[in-house]
Amino acid sequence: MEIHRPPGILPSDPTYSSSHGEVVNLADVRERRSVNPLRRLRGVDWADQHPTWADAKPGLIRAALHRALERSTGGWYVLAASREVRAGRAFGRVVAGRELVAWRDEAGALNVGPGACPHLGAALCGAPVHRGRLVCRWHGLALGPDGRPGWRPLPAHDDGVLAWVRLDEPGIVPTAGPVLGPRPPADRSVAAVATVIGRCEPRDVIANRLDPWHGAWFHPYSFTALRVLSAPLPDCSPAEDRFLVEVTFTVGRRLGVPVHAEFTCPDARTVTMRIVDGEGTGSAVETHATPLRPGPDGLPRTAVIEAVVAHSDRPGFVHARRVAAALRPLMGAAARRLWRDDIAYAERRYELRSR
Repeated sequence: MEIHRPPGILPSDPTYSSSHGEVVNLADVRERRSVNPLRRLRGVDWADQHPTWADAKPGLIRAALHRALERSTGGWYVLAASREVRAGRAFGRVVAGRELVAWRDEAGALNVGPGACPHLGAALCGAPVHRGRLVCRWHGLALGPDGRPGWRPLPAHDDGVLAWVRLDEPGIVPTAGPVLGPRPPADRSVAAVATVIGRCEPRDVIANRLDPWHGAWFHPYSFTALRVLSAPLPDCSPAEDRFLVEVTFTVGRRLGVPVHAEFTCPDARTVTMRIVDGEGTGSAVETHATPLRPGPDGLPRTAVIEAVVAHSDRPGFVHARRVAAALRPLMGAAARRLWRDDIAYAERRYELRSR
């Protein structure tokens, strides 16, 4: 399937307009890379950090969110991690209120269809997969990629990291494939996916990510020396619609890895953080917000499905790929730790917004 990349997302222009109007040139803030990427952390206590509340202007964040929500999704939703849809097993999830089932055919291709059997409505999420077809546990009806009257598979896409499904909706122009931001090559990266579910709507998750100022305050165990070098103005062009951040990822209590990263929104339910300079240049963290259905309390539920795609051009990175199976759980655990805090941010935002 064709992958659509919206104009203005790729970081071809090294200049950025800050929220104060000045122009920041990425080349001016780059440092020469050394053999050792680690740096000793400065001894600044959490409460002695430079406050960021004055820079994190609510109007600026609202404007960035509004622009993000206007971006087209083409009707595509992230369903799960690619690895969650395994050969021989069905995978079920409710997306935007619709019960769905995903499975792989004999060639390993991803298929997604309605989650209820067309015969008497049995749930297909636990159906065995035999010769590439779902077999309903109630009466043995076999359902395959070709479908049958009253039950038709939906457009699906597997990008190697995430499994997608397209739900055609009124007012949304469908596209042949999902909208993706830039990623490092699959053969030179290690990917992990973490999922966290919150009582909020997708827009609250996106708003959290479009507030980079909260990083060092809310996540001091992961980030330090965070500085937003530039933020998009409310009337910015698509090419300028990004946040540029200088931040140090902490490694233990005394060491860290400084990088420059940009935040962009490829579509209305995704924020991509991409390292544009420093160790791991090209690595990306994609935060996808997938609406589910209301919980027993009547509040909305949103699945935050975050894909971490790590890359390095250092020769030794080949060894990391060899132990990818051991690294993925660690990468996923780190992402879930961050989202334990961030989902509270998103839920609080929904609570205040819905009062």
